[in-house]
Amino acid sequence: MDPDHKQLVQLLPLLPILSELARTEHVTATAELLGVPQSTVSRALARAGAVVGAELLVRDGRGVRLSAAARMLLPHVDAALAEFRRGLDLVRQEQDAVRGRIAVSFQHTFGEATLPVLIGAFRERHPLTAFELSQGARAACLDELAAGDADIALTAPVATPGRELASATLYREPLRLVLHHQHPAAGRKRLRLEELKHEPFVAMGSGYGLRSLTDAIFRDAGIRPRTAFESQDTHTARGLVSAGLGYSILPPGGLGPGIHGPQGAGLGWVEVAIQSRLAYREIGIAWRERRGAGKGSGGQGAEAEPVRLFREMVLAEGPELLAGFIKGRG
Repeated sequence: MDPDHKQLVQLLPLLPILSELARTEHVTATAELLGVPQSTVSRALARAGAVVGAELLVRDGRGVRLSAAARMLLPHVDAALAEFRRGLDLVRQEQDAVRGRIAVSFQHTFGEATLPVLIGAFRERHPLTAFELSQGARAACLDELAAGDADIALTAPVATPGRELASATLYREPLRLVLHHQHPAAGRKRLRLEELKHEPFVAMGSGYGLRSLTDAIFRDAGIRPRTAFESQDTHTARGLVSAGLGYSILPPGGLGPGIHGPQGAGLGWVEVAIQSRLAYREIGIAWRERRGAGKGSGGQGAEAEPVRLFREMVLAEGPELLAGFIKGRG
């Protein structure tokens, strides 16, 4: 071991005593403050002096006092401990921050992979952070965010920025026609909506992001769909299509390419590209710019530290983290 390192190892247990001496400059007072016998302080000084190579205590009548060497050394000891305490404070602040709670509101379709990918990456770095999750229609997600009941919202389309709301796009994914697997057009690679205009349509309910997107696609095509069902989640919509009850427009299902539903008992679905310039959706993150707090923020004031850390990670790394997932669904 390096001689200097060996000296430091021998001195480290004595630093708190030496630091207190730097403040009191009195052996008896130091012993009383630390709750130890005066002899313990004297022995610590003697051991420290042996390591340093200079006496730290000198006799003064019946008592003792600090030597010139001790007076020279102790301010540096005190400064070193103060710097170490600042480092401990930083570590504790970070740990306190990531022990917090983040409230995320998200649309149902993001619970399959998008949100788990983002939370998984964050929890690898901050495993003590808790997440409070709320899922629903796009309008409900943004209402929760505006009311302060959510810290972050994941929506599609991306929320429009405003005076108290900021947003950013994370990625884009296609929308597909979902057809029964025995539909006459099931083997086609691409379809125009005009070819399906007389067939029943399985729509998402009002207030859902997909509903506004599909409405825009139909308007652009000059078609009014024959809406037979309105669903509140894509799994149900896909199930209705699988049972031969209509067609739908949905984001890709599953986590990879070549997606097909179950083919047994007459059930099953396939996905076909839509011949439309609007057949995609942009997924984004939204957050409040104003001061205020909700469930995840822990009271009034500035944005909570765990929320800031999660938001910054999603903005900086989200697109790359989701790249493989996006490719598989494209």
